Amino acid sequence: MGCSKNLVDSEVLLSQLERGKFQVVHDSNETDFDAVFVNTCGFIHDAKQESIDMILDYTEAKKRGEIEKLYVMGCLSERYQKELELEIPEVDKYFGKFDLKAMVDELKVTYQPEYIYERKITTPSHFAYLKVSEGCNRSCSFCAIPRMTGRHKSRTIESLVKECCYLAKKGVREVLLIAQDLSYYGIDIYGKNQLAELINQISEIDGIEWIRLHYLYPTKFPMDILPVMRDNSKVCKYLDMPLQHISDPVLKRMIRHVTKEETLALIKNIKQEVPGVALRTTMLVGFPGESSKDFDELKQFIKETKFERLGVFAYSHEDGTYAARNFEDNLSETLKQERVNELMEIQQQISAELNQNKIGSVFKVVVDKKEGEFFIGRTEFDSPEVDGEVLIKGQQELQSGEFVHVKITGAEDYDLFGEVVL
Repeated sequence: MGCSKNLVDSEVLLSQLERGKFQVVHDSNETDFDAVFVNTCGFIHDAKQESIDMILDYTEAKKRGEIEKLYVMGCLSERYQKELELEIPEVDKYFGKFDLKAMVDELKVTYQPEYIYERKITTPSHFAYLKVSEGCNRSCSFCAIPRMTGRHKSRTIESLVKECCYLAKKGVREVLLIAQDLSYYGIDIYGKNQLAELINQISEIDGIEWIRLHYLYPTKFPMDILPVMRDNSKVCKYLDMPLQHISDPVLKRMIRHVTKEETLALIKNIKQEVPGVALRTTMLVGFPGESSKDFDELKQFIKETKFERLGVFAYSHEDGTYAARNFEDNLSETLKQERVNELMEIQQQISAELNQNKIGSVFKVVVDKKEGEFFIGRTEFDSPEVDGEVLIKGQQELQSGEFVHVKITGAEDYDLFGEVVL
């Protein structure tokens, strides 16, 4: 359950158990298993509830005799293990987020840390996530993640390159770099940000075609990655940088350590340094004290900036955070949802306009799958599962993971239509 970082943790566990001669399956809808692990999310209310519902579904399956053992791991059990043990005692054992060896030991499998990089890929075989670090040193007032994951801990460049070589040999052609905060990569072990160096070394690996960057923090943004993104053809001109807001009073209460002026300057710099870059961001509305003026300022910012990709979330108190302890959640859920909807309507118009402007252009596209009469692919400006797609009319047989050049012939609000250019 939850984010792509959790998915990587599951893939590592699956690999270790498979080495112990278990037959392992990811995300099966069946229930006839010796053991089931539920990897939980503990970040926001809806995700937590989804994790709890999944646990309860499997406790019922256990009562019916369809599974023998039920284990829970991940962020929710890292954060609420004692409460979960009391509330759902049917679970055989709860594990925290970093209890890989204990989970493997529970099933009497020999833990093999030397093979930790050999994950069982659960995504389509041509792309995979690469978690470059764990934890976060930021202190955003609304976020509980540092309480679950601890302080930032980077992996070494050597270990990440080794893992990428393994992934390439398994057929992976697109690597998505993920972390709670890519902007901090390497500072804790090298004394300076080493994201640009990591990208350069990964780009030298045969078979890797695209490198995509997710979750960069705007404060102390690593500017040296911009020329790499501009000049290295393997690096997607795509940046996922959650900004959360633009109003200075809200940013201050969020403890984002960045101002509106600094944010505008950063975006301008990024667009100048990397012409054609696609910016993805997320906004958090309904934060305590967010006034109509603050929200109007955010709307105007979105209209003027024209982000290629935008997600919007409604604020809710998270246990133990600075905001939950110090601010009253004083905006109604109805008003929050209205603001979410209003921003998404603005973004829908922006996306439709940007997509219309792409008609007639030719883009390099990776093919993900076939659905009905269309092959479904993505440009370098689209990350899997969260962004738009290119629907390619099946005038010829295409393979998953194949890169083709596609001329755009039509557009909807978020998706494109095209045909292969031979």
